[in-house]
Amino acid sequence: MSEKTSSAEGIEWDLTDLYKDIDDPKLEEDISDALGRADEFRDKYGGKLKDGELSPEQLRDVVKEMEDIYETMARVGYFAMLYYSQNTQEPERGALYAKSQQKSSELKNKLIFFELEWQGLDDDKAEEYMAAEELDKYKNFLRHWRKYKPYMLSESEEQIMESLQNTGKKAFVRLFDETIGDIGVEIEDEDREMVLDQALSLLYDVDRDKRKKAAKGVTSSLKDKKKLLTFIFNNIVLNHATIGKFRDYPDPMTARNLDNRVEKETVDALIEACLENVDIVHRFYNLKRQIMDIDKLYDYDRYCPMPGGTPETTFESSKEKVLKAYEKFSPKMRKIAEEFFDKGWIDAELKAGKRGGAFSAGTIPSVHPYILLNFTDRTRDMMTMAHELGHGVHQYLSREQGYLQQSTPLTTAEMASVFGEMLLFDKMMDEVDDPKTKLTLLGNKLQDDFATVFRQIVMTRFEQKLHAKRKEKGELPPEVINELWLEANQEQFGDSVELTDDYGWWWSYVLHFVHYPFYCYAYAFGELLVLALYDLYKEQGDEFVPKYLDMLRRGGSENPEDLLRRVGVDISDPEFWNRGLAVLRKHVETAEELAKEAGMAE
Repeated sequence: MSEKTSSAEGIEWDLTDLYKDIDDPKLEEDISDALGRADEFRDKYGGKLKDGELSPEQLRDVVKEMEDIYETMARVGYFAMLYYSQNTQEPERGALYAKSQQKSSELKNKLIFFELEWQGLDDDKAEEYMAAEELDKYKNFLRHWRKYKPYMLSESEEQIMESLQNTGKKAFVRLFDETIGDIGVEIEDEDREMVLDQALSLLYDVDRDKRKKAAKGVTSSLKDKKKLLTFIFNNIVLNHATIGKFRDYPDPMTARNLDNRVEKETVDALIEACLENVDIVHRFYNLKRQIMDIDKLYDYDRYCPMPGGTPETTFESSKEKVLKAYEKFSPKMRKIAEEFFDKGWIDAELKAGKRGGAFSAGTIPSVHPYILLNFTDRTRDMMTMAHELGHGVHQYLSREQGYLQQSTPLTTAEMASVFGEMLLFDKMMDEVDDPKTKLTLLGNKLQDDFATVFRQIVMTRFEQKLHAKRKEKGELPPEVINELWLEANQEQFGDSVELTDDYGWWWSYVLHFVHYPFYCYAYAFGELLVLALYDLYKEQGDEFVPKYLDMLRRGGSENPEDLLRRVGVDISDPEFWNRGLAVLRKHVETAEELAKEAGMAE
């Protein structure tokens, strides 16, 4: 695409804080260094933990040495992933990405013995180590490592499984990214082919005919790739089930719940609470139908702006608004966020081959995070900017915890990003008085909230059904997957939105299903959590700010349950999720009142 596609053109990463470029000799040096040190580590410490030869102080030093080795290889891996994300169609980028994954597997296989030795200790000995003051820094990491003990295999089996993932799941993930990155969408009456993210952004257009044509164009492009995408999905699900069988996981979500450091009961309570309150969604969309004066809403109407619309925005304008919202909460947050713009830590331009969606990669403690956006000049992109900067600030602050504990589980990671969105939304609402304008802002925000809560639960339910059906029936044709997708989504909308047959194909571009099975519930977790946290902020004011920033700084050094108790939130309370859902219900009631006040609904 040679013509200018958005105001973010030219906004690209400067990856030189990782490596100068793909030909930087330091890349190969770091790979060789990490693998060589891993061999020395194995020779030096193999069997010593198992035989009880390490004191707590020695164990701390050993873990630190292992952490340094992993961080060296992670530098390579993050550079390769970020470089590849900029253009998934260039073979040299894909080759480097594949090589980094293979070398990471080699490293893990050399060091897996230490994890197995730690998990092989009897409980009394492990508790003795974790009670030692010398190991305070790594206590949470070591305790969490023990939770995988029932599901680990022998060292040789673990090595085989890790190695085969390079031609298994990792290969299919890359194939998926390259397939989606290569999709061009042709839309009736549009004078150019669009990348997928650009076409999807038209679903937020005020022009209904344009939304309908965009949806048809997206569907057509996905159907063109249906054979390959269906094959990828079937194999991702089979791969997940095969690993789960070898590890004897009790259900397909066990691995994700372990990684997220939450109990199955907590996740089940979240899903159940959302399903019991799905009438909130029906109520809102029935209100929207009245406001829009449309007889029936279809899937391509879900995200259309409320009357008055949402004006387009530029990258620079969005940047200033987000930074001001962050500054109102904490000047320190603004200062950190500003670095992302000033130092080339954001890649936002639209281009063919670029990975879709948005993310913030924490990279390694000795560097800093990098953010990917696909900026299409819509207000929603400004909210996405605020979202990803929430991640970025979180990752920036948590670097002091070191490589092994800087990253948080997805549940609390999404907390920081959604909180960033709330700061921006609150500022936008404070700046207007007109009920119609407030309704527009609130209605558009509610649509995003529902996409973050109920849609993510719907996607988790879809995954549960997909994995169960694949286990029962074997390889599934796309039409069966379409039915599962429509069934799960219709549960969200009831009779308030009619889903067309075309929408049945839209599971096939959702990268979370391929990259991170059962990831999606973490978004709902984070959104409802933030609704509770934001109420605390409004209640406590400036007193809340340092407690919140301290929580971000702690990264993954504490479990979510313990971390959140620091700010007065108890996620073990069965009623916790209903509190967040009650806030959403209140927001719908406010939208109904504003609609009546503006003369737009009965």
